[in-house]
Amino acid sequence: MKLFKISLLMGLAALSLLLNGCIEDSCKQTMTYLTYEPVYKSYEEIRNGVGAEAPRDLRSPGKMYFKDSYIFISETDEGIHVINNQDPSNPQPVSFIRIPGVHDLAIRGDILYADSYMDLLAINIADLNQVTVAERVQNVFPFGMWHQGLWADPALGVAVDFIEKEVTEEIDCGWGGPNAGGLPRNGFFMEDARDNNIASFASNSAVAASTDTKVSFSGGAELSTGIGGSMARFTIVGDFLYAVTPSSIIPVNISSLNNPVISPEVFLGWNIETVFPYENKLFIGSTTGMIIYGLDKPDAPNFISIITHMNSCDPVVVEGDYAYVTLRDGTTCNTFTNQLDVVNISNVTNPRLEYSYPMTNPHGLGIRDGVLFICDGAAGLKIYDAADPGKITANQLAHFPGINTFDVIPLHNVLLMIGDDGLYQYDYSDLKDIKQLSLIPVVK
Repeated sequence: MKLFKISLLMGLAALSLLLNGCIEDSCKQTMTYLTYEPVYKSYEEIRNGVGAEAPRDLRSPGKMYFKDSYIFISETDEGIHVINNQDPSNPQPVSFIRIPGVHDLAIRGDILYADSYMDLLAINIADLNQVTVAERVQNVFPFGMWHQGLWADPALGVAVDFIEKEVTEEIDCGWGGPNAGGLPRNGFFMEDARDNNIASFASNSAVAASTDTKVSFSGGAELSTGIGGSMARFTIVGDFLYAVTPSSIIPVNISSLNNPVISPEVFLGWNIETVFPYENKLFIGSTTGMIIYGLDKPDAPNFISIITHMNSCDPVVVEGDYAYVTLRDGTTCNTFTNQLDVVNISNVTNPRLEYSYPMTNPHGLGIRDGVLFICDGAAGLKIYDAADPGKITANQLAHFPGINTFDVIPLHNVLLMIGDDGLYQYDYSDLKDIKQLSLIPVVK
């Protein structure tokens, strides 16, 4: 019995030593990853930040809009440049409208509608040097809709930026790794983070175009509603403003211009990018296809049809029986497709792809009276006769290389184009001799 007790004690001691050794030798590993930390501003500071000031240089232009001889260009997250364009050969800066968090705009009468992070603003611009907020509808847009997957805490304020930070720490084996899902919020493994560069998290949105109003060369008559570009998230049809989020469309009744009334949002799917109005319909671009909605009930757009394509960034414009869609690769599009698609929409319930043309890296586009304008990224501005949709690239009218292009607005005889270098204007009244009229440069 005594020998048994000694053996038992020795066994327990050995087991204790073994367990202690396991604890002391627990596995650790060092991991380095990138994280994006939000930078916050208070709601009060954001909501008190609207006003007019002296003109600024273009630095990070994102959107264009034209109304009543004026060009409005958004400065991403900061405000809107106002330019007098009575003489397209000599455009004159007028003022800068501060709007924190602005990406999109549309104008009816003297009221400019714009997003300000999560809010929708109705701004009276009757006096472009002393604007006033006629109405602010709070929390219209989902908080963080421009963050593209980055996380911020609404309780701490508005995330106005994200700062990249490299973190190295010692962790338990098996805590993290490409398949473990153990990274903290906003954390990226090094290789993933480089693919998700923070520059891609800003929305490259612009304003939807109106196609039913011609504007004279010198600037034109008064318009009730302005004209925008192709990479739109805002557009006005009748008495409604339509604003698309990454997953839905929000109808806003603006029959009383100073008092926008929000209707229930309509879920569209995921990765919604642009909206273009044509003949009482909305043509919606997403990363996976073009969706057509009807406006029989303006406060509740109805689904008509969809045509899918490879996963790709895509704005849409329409004229007659055809929709023109540019597909491009990009950091958030996850594809290598760069082309122009021509879709027959003579039967809107059954749109069909008829032609595809290779492009370099097409972004925004515009069409007017059968003339097609394509911003082919770093390949420059390309202009085509689109009278025969089956022979578009064979009928190139002009090519302006050496410009990194983003979006266009074709007016009557004058083309507005925004690119990395600034705002360009072209006279295309003679299609055999298209000339650059002016440039307001971006100041880096």
